[in-house]
Amino acid sequence: MPLPRLTLYHRPGCHLCELAAQGLDALGFAYEAVDVDGDPALRARHGDDVPVLALGARVLGKGAFSRARLSSLKLLLLREALGPRGG
Repeated sequence: MPLPRLTLYHRPGCHLCELAAQGLDALGFAYEAVDVDGDPALRARHGDDVPVLALGARVLGKGAFSRARLSSLKLLLLREALGPRGG
């Protein structure tokens, strides 16, 4: 089952953003990287709170994304994609 495509809001030169992208790549996430400084509205919304990982309008997390945190997120998204299981 494929994972949904996420958005990684980042800023060039941000070490935590670079680590988040590396972790997403390593775990096979599909994502679009969006530079918050390229859009005044995004800059105003996220300020210095980058990286931000989102699924549509739903913010999945902010700040440091360790491999363990991303693995837990992957499991959560997979469970959500499968939906409730009937008895």
